[in-house]
Amino acid sequence: MKKKFAIILAGCGVYDGAEIHEATLTMLAISRQGAEYQCFAPDVDQTHVVNHLTGKEMNERRNVLVESARIARGNILSLSDFHASEYDAIVFPGGFGVAKNLCTFAFDGVECSVNEEVRVAVNETYKAGKPIGALCISPVLIAKILGGVEVTIGMDPKTASAVKSMGGQHVNTTHGEVVVDKRNKIVTTPCYMLDANISQIADGADHVIRTILGMV
Repeated sequence: MKKKFAIILAGCGVYDGAEIHEATLTMLAISRQGAEYQCFAPDVDQTHVVNHLTGKEMNERRNVLVESARIARGNILSLSDFHASEYDAIVFPGGFGVAKNLCTFAFDGVECSVNEEVRVAVNETYKAGKPIGALCISPVLIAKILGGVEVTIGMDPKTASAVKSMGGQHVNTTHGEVVVDKRNKIVTTPCYMLDANISQIADGADHVIRTILGMV
C-alpha cells in the first residue's frame, strides 16, 4: 500500500499564502517517490491580501482554503477534516502565509498565536509517532507548537534566535540540506529562507520526502 502524506497549505502565493514552488515541488517529490498526498488548509480568512506584482497590500478579503485550492487543483479538504490516523506523515511547505495565516509569527514573533486546527493537526501527528516535515519558515511553526525540537530555517540569525526562544534548537544549513530530529521525527529544510533557485527548492523538497519515507 502506498504511503500517504497530508500537505498543509496556507493560501496561494509567497507574500500572503503558501509558497507555490515549495508546495508543488513537495507534491512532485511525493508522487515521484511512489507515495500519495492529500492537501488541507484551514477554512479561515487570510490575514491580508498582497499584490504579488507590486508587493502592496490590497483592499480585499480572501479565504485560505479557497486560495489553497488553486494549488491543489480543487482537490483539497478543510483542515478540520484531518485525522492523523489516516496519514503516514504531515508536511508544511513555506511561504509568508505560514507566518500570517497558520500562525502570527510575522507580526508577533516568539509571542505568536497558532491557528487551533493547525495546532491540533501537529500535536495529533506527533503523539501518533508519525513524521512531520517543514520547509522554509514552517519550522518556526513546529517549534512554536512542540517546543524542544531540532530544526533549520537556513542561516538567518534573527529567525534562528526566535526558534531558540521558543525552546527549539537551530542548526545552520544550506541549499538542499535537511536537519533530522530523529527523536521527535521532525525533518526540515530551508528552501527560500536562503537565496535559492527553483532547482535548489526541488532538491530540498525531495530530500525531506525521501527522509520521511525512510522513517515510515
